[in-house]
Amino acid sequence: MNYQWSWASFNDLSPDGLHTYLQTLLNGTGWTIALSLSAYLFALVLGAVIGVMRTVESKTARAVAATYVELFRNIPLLVQMFLWYFVLPELLPKALGTAIKQMPQPWNQFFPALLCLGFYETARIAETLRSGIRSLRAGQRQAALALGLTGTQAYRFVILPQAFRVVIPPLTSEFMSMIKSSSVAMTIGLLELTGAARSMQEFSFHIFEAFSAATIIYFVINTIVVYGLMLFERKVAAPAVRARAKSATLTLTDAGQS
Repeated sequence: MNYQWSWASFNDLSPDGLHTYLQTLLNGTGWTIALSLSAYLFALVLGAVIGVMRTVESKTARAVAATYVELFRNIPLLVQMFLWYFVLPELLPKALGTAIKQMPQPWNQFFPALLCLGFYETARIAETLRSGIRSLRAGQRQAALALGLTGTQAYRFVILPQAFRVVIPPLTSEFMSMIKSSSVAMTIGLLELTGAARSMQEFSFHIFEAFSAATIIYFVINTIVVYGLMLFERKVAAPAVRARAKSATLTLTDAGQS
């Protein structure tokens, strides 16, 4: 294979006539970050609600939450993306469906992608949080109720703060997964990072340069996410956990010096 590498192609003008390919990739990176962060925050809030519903005493609430989780978790993400983009506007009242389809680009692709990724990720976060709640000692809730807190207050002030501390590592993995899953939005026309790279390779025929750049950008974003949330995890860790970590560090240091 006699492939001619040309990194200078990033300075060529893209088909829109306004931006270079490098600027197009950076714009795509911005849409990737905006879509991933917005969908993740949406999923974090709704996932907390669904996760709590999975652990309450009400059988109806648990059944509704379980149905939601199984529905969104067991349908392929690509299929859900097509349903949100192509099918939802047809099911809504005609005026509303037409308004959605006539939204200016790229918002008419961004919002269906946001809803798709948000509702899909909600199911995963709900299960993660449910596991975190179940990992706590059973007496936590009874102790909170014995102190005079209501069930809602017990979850808000006692259970959820501890559960979120426990599940920060898997939530970090879910955020990284969200960033990578956002590339599916390319299939409905949103020029996020993968879509921008594909656009570059289709018009410039520099496929390796385009996807090498996209790979590096994904790696940098996820590396920042990992280390940022690691620092956050250390900051919000329970005092006993911080004390154990500090003790372990001192022990390793003493062992190394000896």
